Amino acid sequence: MPRKQEIVAESQPWWRDAVIYQVYPRSFADGDGDGIGDIAGIRRRLGHLSDLGVDAIWMSPWYPSPMADAGYDVADFRDIDPVFGTLAEAEALITEAHAAGLRMIVDIVPNHVSSAHPWFRKALADPRAPERDLFWFRPGETMPTAWVGEFGGTTWTRTADGAWYLHLFTPEQPDLNWGHPGVRAEFEDILRFWLDRGVDGVRIDSAALLCKDPTLPPVTEGRPHPFHDLDEVHEVYRAWRRISDTYPGDRALIGEVWLPDAERFAHYLRPDELHAAFNFDFLGCAWEAGKMRACIDRTLDAHAAVGAPPTWVLSNHDVTRHVTRYGRADTTFSFDNNLDGTPVDLEQGTRRARAAALLSLSLPGAAYVYQGEELGLWENENIAADQIQDPMYARRGHTRDGCRVPLPWSGDAPPFEFSTAEPWLPQPAEWKDRTVQAQTGDPSSMLELYRAAIRMRRAEPGLHAGAMTWADAAPGVLAYTRGPDFACVVNMSGAAVALPDHDSCLLASGPLDGVRLPPDTAVWLRLPARGQ
Repeated sequence: MPRKQEIVAESQPWWRDAVIYQVYPRSFADGDGDGIGDIAGIRRRLGHLSDLGVDAIWMSPWYPSPMADAGYDVADFRDIDPVFGTLAEAEALITEAHAAGLRMIVDIVPNHVSSAHPWFRKALADPRAPERDLFWFRPGETMPTAWVGEFGGTTWTRTADGAWYLHLFTPEQPDLNWGHPGVRAEFEDILRFWLDRGVDGVRIDSAALLCKDPTLPPVTEGRPHPFHDLDEVHEVYRAWRRISDTYPGDRALIGEVWLPDAERFAHYLRPDELHAAFNFDFLGCAWEAGKMRACIDRTLDAHAAVGAPPTWVLSNHDVTRHVTRYGRADTTFSFDNNLDGTPVDLEQGTRRARAAALLSLSLPGAAYVYQGEELGLWENENIAADQIQDPMYARRGHTRDGCRVPLPWSGDAPPFEFSTAEPWLPQPAEWKDRTVQAQTGDPSSMLELYRAAIRMRRAEPGLHAGAMTWADAAPGVLAYTRGPDFACVVNMSGAAVALPDHDSCLLASGPLDGVRLPPDTAVWLRLPARGQ
C-alpha cells in the first residue's frame, strides 16, 4: 500500500506551491497485460508517487476516444476509455489517491471533440441538423481560409454534402463553436461532473484557442490573430471560475497557454479567471545563465502583476525530454525547431537535467514533473517509422512519441515490468539502469535526487518564502536566496566556480570539487545567519 501522506490545511491554497506529477496513462503502468498503461496499473503504482513526495497527480486524457491524437480527440467527457478501465475505477483511483495524500487533476480538452462525438456525427449526417451550429461549418467550392493547423497542414476538411468544417488539429478533431451557448453549457456541466467526483483541479488543453473570429480573416502580421488568444475566451474562464469557487477545498483551474506575450499570458491569471498556467518560456529556455535569469525574471514579473503563482516546467508529453535537449548544442525547444536527429551527449544532458531539477524545485511557485523525468529518461529517437503513432509526424515530420515511451519499473530488459506484453511503444534496452528498482536506494541516482529535493522542499522554511533575491555570481552562474539562510547556485558555465560562504551544503546535483561548484551542477546551501 502507498505510504500515506496527509493532506493538511495550509495558510495558502495548495496549488500555489505544489509539486504536480503528470501521468500519461498509456505509458505509466499496465495492469491488464495488453501493453498499454491503464488505471489498474496506476492504482498499483501509487506508492511510487507517494514515495516521490509529490502533492498532486495530473492525468492526461483518459476518456473514450478513437485515439487519432492519443486521446486528445474525446468522444465522451463523462466516461473512461475501456483501454484504460472504467469510470468506477477512475473514482476508486481518486479516492485512493486522496487516502495517500495525493490530489487529483483531470485534463479537459475544450477546443475540439472527436469526429466520433455524438454531436459531430449528427452534424455530419444531416446538413440541417442543429448540431452543425456547434461547430465551424462553412459552404463553398474552395477552402474557407488558408489557416495553418497547430500540427501543420490545412485546417479545413470537406464533407460529403460539400460543406467544410474547421479543425485546428487533425480532421478527426473538429473545432467547437464557443460562440454557441450550448457548447458553453455543456462544458460547464462537464466541469461540475468531475468536481462532483472529487477531483481537485482541471488542466485545460489549448486554453487560448477556443474562440475564433467569425469573419475568418487571414493570419496577417501586425493584426489580431483570428484564433489565438481572442479576448472572448476570458468570458469562458470567468464562468468556469465562478463554478469552481462554489466547491470546497481550493479546486484549481490550470491552463495550457502557449503565448509569447507575457502581458497577454498574465490576463488568463487574473483573480477571477484561471488559478495557474504552464510556463512554456521556462521549458523552452536555453541552458544559458543570462537567458535563464531573464526568463525567470519575466515569469516572476508577469505573475506578480496579477498575484498568481509562477509554474516551472521542464518536460511534458508534447516536448523532447530535457535530458536529450540539454545534451544538444541547441538546448532550446520550440515546435518550429525540429530537434530530432542532431547529436546528443546524454552524459552532459543528464548532468544538466539534475541541476535543472534543483533549479526548478527551488524557485517560488509550483513545479511540474513529467513521468519519467524523475528517472532521468531520455527521448527515444529510435522508434521505427512504422511504429510511430503521433499524427504530428505526418504533418510536421516531428513525433512526440519519443517522450511518451512506457516507464521502466524493474528488470534488465524490456518491458521492464511495465507490462507482461510488448509495450505500445518500444523502450530502449539501455534503460535497464534507469528503472525504479535500479535507482531506489542509490544516493547518486536521479530518482533519489528528486526524492530528496521534494522532501527538502517541504521541510525547508526558505522554500516557503514568497520571494527570491538574486545574488552576485560569476559569469555563467545563477545564484539566488530565499528566506533568511537558503541559497541555490547553478553553474551553467564551462568551468568550476567558488561557492559563496556557507554553513552547510543541503543538497547537490552532483559531486562538488571541495568548495568549488563544477560545470552543469547545482547546489542548495545553508548560509550563515545574518549578523554573524
